[in-house]
Amino acid sequence: MGIPDHLTCLLRNLYADQEATVRTGHGTADWFQLGKAVSQGYILSPCLFNFYAECIMRNAGLEEAQAGIKIAWRNINNLRYADDTTLMAETGIKIAWRNINNLRYADDTTLMAESEEELKSLLMKVKEESEKVGLKLNIQKTKIMASGPITSWEIDGETVETVSDFIFGGSKITADGDGSHEIKRRLLLGRKVM
Repeated sequence: MGIPDHLTCLLRNLYADQEATVRTGHGTADWFQLGKAVSQGYILSPCLFNFYAECIMRNAGLEEAQAGIKIAWRNINNLRYADDTTLMAETGIKIAWRNINNLRYADDTTLMAESEEELKSLLMKVKEESEKVGLKLNIQKTKIMASGPITSWEIDGETVETVSDFIFGGSKITADGDGSHEIKRRLLLGRKVM
């Protein structure tokens, strides 16, 4: 990704030999070594996670897809917020004559495609590339939403749940594309606050 060697070395040294402990109402546990993960609260942690996510997307072949939203002559092919990630297949949603194939929000990933086969292919590519860098797809948190009929999926012997809606970036997305659900939800949230 073009990160200079001296910065990579600096980050490796920053994260080398890290230890942690857990404090409870009963006292403090013994110190233990941290093997993987970025440090909670470090200002660099979200950035480092985004580097991992970017490597995964590039290695999954999303860069070659020539996909993205063209804004001011720049091609944007991913949207990120915190540690969630949203992915869209090469034949995903066309905006300005381009396909958006990658939206990210914190550590969540949403895959979108025009067909079930494309969606499954993209999911498996991202899963494989994630495992290469030590990240594991959580099947219990993985959901499928389709605007039409879809077959049941199994990944690593676990069934992937099919849903009719999900929350992304704070907004409710529904399989039928009806925005009135989100408007009602927002009004109810506003009423609860008042």
